[in-house]
Amino acid sequence: MKTYSINVTQLAQEDLQEAKLFYDAQDLNLGNYFIDSILVDLESLGFYGGIHSKIHGYYKMLAKRFPFAIYYDIEDDSVIVHAILHTRKNPTSIKARLYNLITPQ
Repeated sequence: MKTYSINVTQLAQEDLQEAKLFYDAQDLNLGNYFIDSILVDLESLGFYGGIHSKIHGYYKMLAKRFPFAIYYDIEDDSVIVHAILHTRKNPTSIKARLYNLITPQ
């Protein structure tokens, strides 16, 4: 069975921090629980990277415990996480965000 290394881009790390701040505002330890949960999801990509369907040019994995989607690509032996976005965002803004990753302005 092939395993991948996981690389999270700076933009995806910023997505995580923004979400953590949001959840911290809801409850003191909820932000940390969010990060821990997403890290487990990211680790699973080491084994399951590439099995998810593609949308807007990226693989899309839904997080297990929070309404977030992890958008990634595979390059050689690495999973590159490009975005971690709330699934209740406007679909047009998600598409624009992912499109801008492909063709930066």
